[in-house]
Amino acid sequence: MLENLHIKNVALIEECQVSFGKGLNILTGETGAGKSMLIDSLQFALGGRMGKDFLRKDQKMALVEALFSVKDRNFLNKLEESGIEPEEDATVLITRTLNDAGKSVCRINGSTVTVSMLRELAGDLIDIYGQHEHQSLLNPSKHIRLLDRFCGGAFEKVMGSYQKSYEKKKEIDKQLEELMGDEAQREQRLDILNFQKDEIENAVLVANEEEELVETKKRLSNMERLIRFANESADLLYDGTDDMPSACDNLSVAVSKIRECSAMDSTLGDFYNDLEDVYARLEDISREVKRYAQNLEDDPAELERVEDRLQTIYKMKRKYGGSVEAVLHFYEEITKEIEFFSNSQEKVLQLTAAREKEQLILEKTARELTALREEAAERVGKQIEASLKDMEMKNARFYIQVMPRDEWNAMGKDKVEFLISPNKGEDLKPLAKIASGGEMSRVMLALKAVLVDADEIETFIFDEIDTGVSGKTAAKVGKKMSLIGEKRQVLCITHLPQIAAMADKHFLIEKETKNDQTITMVKSLEEDASIAEVARLIGSAEVTKATLTAAQELRAGKIGS
Repeated sequence: MLENLHIKNVALIEECQVSFGKGLNILTGETGAGKSMLIDSLQFALGGRMGKDFLRKDQKMALVEALFSVKDRNFLNKLEESGIEPEEDATVLITRTLNDAGKSVCRINGSTVTVSMLRELAGDLIDIYGQHEHQSLLNPSKHIRLLDRFCGGAFEKVMGSYQKSYEKKKEIDKQLEELMGDEAQREQRLDILNFQKDEIENAVLVANEEEELVETKKRLSNMERLIRFANESADLLYDGTDDMPSACDNLSVAVSKIRECSAMDSTLGDFYNDLEDVYARLEDISREVKRYAQNLEDDPAELERVEDRLQTIYKMKRKYGGSVEAVLHFYEEITKEIEFFSNSQEKVLQLTAAREKEQLILEKTARELTALREEAAERVGKQIEASLKDMEMKNARFYIQVMPRDEWNAMGKDKVEFLISPNKGEDLKPLAKIASGGEMSRVMLALKAVLVDADEIETFIFDEIDTGVSGKTAAKVGKKMSLIGEKRQVLCITHLPQIAAMADKHFLIEKETKNDQTITMVKSLEEDASIAEVARLIGSAEVTKATLTAAQELRAGKIGS
């Protein structure tokens, strides 16, 4: 449920906080006051695209925050799977900003998300219906998805099995096409694969070899300096010269003198012992350095071999991957492909058998999908028909047609179309043949009324769904919305007093002038103020005693129902 909407610097809205309630939330106001801007702001928060006029004039940043309380455990699980921590009280705070450069930032419970991620998650929170939604209802390709929402939990399991087999069959068909396609292309592909395989095999690549070769190359490339510096170090440490005794010679003399001193002063005994240890260690190191220097020799042939080997490795990496591991993985993949092509006849038999198996599963699950759709179509068609009768379409017939397709697709083998006969004696026709906007609005409202029991979405929004209805029909539409509000939260923008009078919570949107600027304000109306606003809608000018009485009667119909 949408608990709170905070909007700042959006079009005519300087800043407002709207706390929505359970049931039917009605939004009214003069034309142009900014009613739809609240819905536009909410759509923006949920990942919608906005035009350049969305940001308030002369402002740097627009902000919309939507706070939801969520009962649907599946939605909270989806949040966790996306790396977003749900709050302990199961609230979800969605925040989106838009700067004057056109860049937006989206957050869910403080975690930054992409717009596509936001849009996908937010789609399970709110169902928004406005006048533009007529187009989706008129498009028969959308009808199958609408019907599927009424088919229940068993349908999802069957659909999962169907789609798994459908994807498997697509992959098998692709492999069969490769195997049974153009012979010349297949041979050409095999030649390329075998060349690549032989080239990688001849390279005899080994993991970590490159690092070792790089180290060896560095040593061999600096051999002349290594020999010189190692010999000089050995002389300084161990051999020495007549003019310059070695470090070992100097330290040996120092040890002897400290030994004599310690005989005269016992406090030097520890120094003597430590120096003896140092001398022994220095002597060992000096010998090792001397041996190292004696074993060094320049080897241009070995350096050339190392450089050639490195060039081979670099070439393989350039052609088949950015690392030795990637090249070896590529080798495994082409080996499998060669085997796939080389055993083509046997593979064709295996794939054909696998295809037949998946085909049987597809046929079985497709029949189950059709049966579930046909059952739902009959049930939902009757419910929508009854709902239409409640809204003064007493002679309307509504039929959901489920027909077989010529070809399979990801949804099964059915095509679905909604048909209606608005008046007695008329044939059933596609919804696109309906000319009346009022009839179309009632069909959508009837769909939503039935969807209440089939959907986990907790909030429905109707943006001026009352197009083309008035009088008694408007009262029936208002009643229908109120009934939906008993099971779900409903937000509705309306100009009709019959619908506004059904409000569980009523908001007035109006424009004010402040510091030579026009701003939109949102006010929550108490009972008396709500009745006065309904009276204004009745009279469309000033409130009179007659319109006030009429408004009270309309309101009494809500309270007494």
